[in-house]
Amino acid sequence: MPTSNNYFHLHLVSDSTGETLITVARAVAAQYANVTPVEHVYPLVRSQKQLDRVLDEIEEAPGIVLFTLLEKDLVSRLEDKCKEINVPSLSIIGPVMQLFEAYLGAATTGRVGAQHVLNAEYFKRIDALNYTMIHDDGQHVEGLNDADVVLVGVSRTSKTPTSIYLANRGIRTANVPLVPGIPVPSQLETLTRPLVVSLHATPERLIQIRQNRLLSMGAESGSETYTDKQSVTEEVAFARKLSAKHDWPLLDVTRRSIEETAAAIMKLYSDRQRNRPSE
Repeated sequence: MPTSNNYFHLHLVSDSTGETLITVARAVAAQYANVTPVEHVYPLVRSQKQLDRVLDEIEEAPGIVLFTLLEKDLVSRLEDKCKEINVPSLSIIGPVMQLFEAYLGAATTGRVGAQHVLNAEYFKRIDALNYTMIHDDGQHVEGLNDADVVLVGVSRTSKTPTSIYLANRGIRTANVPLVPGIPVPSQLETLTRPLVVSLHATPERLIQIRQNRLLSMGAESGSETYTDKQSVTEEVAFARKLSAKHDWPLLDVTRRSIEETAAAIMKLYSDRQRNRPSE
């Protein structure tokens, strides 16, 4: 394997945004802890001239080449060049498209970037993002009933990034902090339509995240209770008790990534929608 200093070059060539390639490549690369990919991302490659520049860079830094190109001439030129310089290449969507074509009995349209068209689903995501940004961190609680999901939790339980991730999936998400000694908004306690999910983490994990947060902000004083173990333990107990009182599902995010947390929430939301009586 032609690697040096435990890294290798990974070339990602796309005629669209490259999001699909990046997601697949990183999912696979994560399985190899001892080597790190040096990513070279080439989005919007739609002409021979653009591809020529990509091929020059691949030749200068040989490595694995993954691509999502639909134009057959571009695909042939890329594959031929990779064979010539002896580097492996693979179309990420090619085998999937062939499977679809065989099952559906129809050829593809060959539309570049077709997944990014401005359709109803796209505008639904934009609406969800707008709603989520406005209703972040307990703002505008009068509009909570318009949410699909409301996240609650103490400080540093990843409410905001999880909300944004869900919004990118078209789920209107609000989040409300739970702070001991401060009453929760009455609008939150009387919600019936949105799914309310309570995010939790161990006190030890919260303290670690909060200390890192304070260091990054350059804070030196006035934050003793924010990272005090007894205080944080009481915060967690308060949040759990409140969640039990309102029968909000609990989700432990201690060892979960944002993506894993969001996936668990989306499953709860999907199950709730499926089991809810039709109005």
